[in-house]
Amino acid sequence: MKEFIFVSDFDGTMSERDFYHIIMEKYLGQWGKELHASWKRNEMEDVEFLSTVFKSINRTKEEICEDILSIKIDEYIPAFIEYIKSAGGDFLILSAGTRYYIERLLAFKGIQEIEIISNEGKYENKGVTLLPPDTYHPFYSRRHGVDKAKVVQSLKQKYKKVYYAGNSRPDVNAALLADIAFAKGKLITLLQAKAAEHVPFKCFFQVEEFLKNRELI
Repeated sequence: MKEFIFVSDFDGTMSERDFYHIIMEKYLGQWGKELHASWKRNEMEDVEFLSTVFKSINRTKEEICEDILSIKIDEYIPAFIEYIKSAGGDFLILSAGTRYYIERLLAFKGIQEIEIISNEGKYENKGVTLLPPDTYHPFYSRRHGVDKAKVVQSLKQKYKKVYYAGNSRPDVNAALLADIAFAKGKLITLLQAKAAEHVPFKCFFQVEEFLKNRELI
């Protein structure tokens, strides 16, 4: 059994904003706001909402790539990943978005050899199409495409410690299963409501300092 793994959500956790927010504000106008409101009323699953947003971009592949490369991420992330690896741990990105933009942005930032579990996507008809999730996959989720809790549960069979970082509702159950949950944004309130232990943070430098000070790594 390996010593530890650090698992992180991407949108809003590693990045400053969710990619779908960027796309909605830039291209979808009032229709995008109505679509978002419909999703918030639980009239569609998360994966259906994201699929609708991404396939409606109506831009060339090159233009979409420019939007992807404009995504701002925590500047300390490369150093944090190196810290985790140098301590003998693994680092995993676990996202209910799509690896289509995650892989391109990581490559642009020079972040290499990072495992990503996310929904598959491809450029098609001037947008990004999310491929239908495999219903037979062990991590399948009808709502999110990827069930983050199932992933963490699987990792707990392989690692002595699983650390998790997230920022929103899809991260709750995964955070509850982790040995230590690091929370941003809405996830803080959601975990507080469950009286669940967690470590609030704003940047990954703070996460590293916590792990060092507690001599957890």
